[in-house]
Amino acid sequence: MLGAIAGDVIGSVYEHHPIKITEFPLFHEHSCFTDDSVMTIAVANAILENVNYGVSMKDFGRKFPNAGYGGSFYEWIFEPNIQPYNSWGNGSAMRVSPVGFAFDSVEDVLHEAKSSAVVSHNHLEGIKGAQATALAVFLARTGTDKELIRKEIVRRFHYDLDRTIEEIRPSYEFDISCQGTVPEAIIAFLDSTDYEDAIRKAVSLGGDSDTLACITGGIAHAYYKGVPPGIAERVRQILPADLLLVLDKFSRQYFS
Repeated sequence: MLGAIAGDVIGSVYEHHPIKITEFPLFHEHSCFTDDSVMTIAVANAILENVNYGVSMKDFGRKFPNAGYGGSFYEWIFEPNIQPYNSWGNGSAMRVSPVGFAFDSVEDVLHEAKSSAVVSHNHLEGIKGAQATALAVFLARTGTDKELIRKEIVRRFHYDLDRTIEEIRPSYEFDISCQGTVPEAIIAFLDSTDYEDAIRKAVSLGGDSDTLACITGGIAHAYYKGVPPGIAERVRQILPADLLLVLDKFSRQYFS
């Protein structure tokens, strides 16, 4: 899960200042956590405390109201009821990595990913993006090689993963949809040589950088068995105590 949050923090600076190169400073004086990290922590908290995903998301969203949520999701946070709004946005995918780390069968991962999505993102593409991301994390965590991960995601979700980052980058533009974000984020992982390389490739697409890197980062964390210590320490310095508390509890339970 830390890998997803680190991707968010690293990508945060480039969300509104897109770049098309892989050589860039990983951290900047303005690097910060965004809604991607807050909602990832909210999903982890829901799993740890066995509470409804929507309840946990609303709780953390209200604690951190200025994290950069999309307009519809911001309104959803403050609605009294958990009422989905048929979103196909990539928010369902960027927050789902804890599901891939916490559950131990494909069936459970897909079920929980859907449950985490439908509280807000109940469009078929929103559900699909969450399930594909969580399954990629699960497969990476359980030792599946990259080509089998590629084949399984294509078989189940029909994403076009027969592309490379070098082919995608020149024409790729900012895209907040699951269908325009999740395949590219997975490819950034598939093309990578290590965790840092995966994040650099995701950010270099020049799109919704924090979300791309968050999705990629969760999968890369699972596959490469962790986050480089220097990156982990910088991210921990940026996160507030309330988020660190859940991160550390989740890590003790699922990474010990």
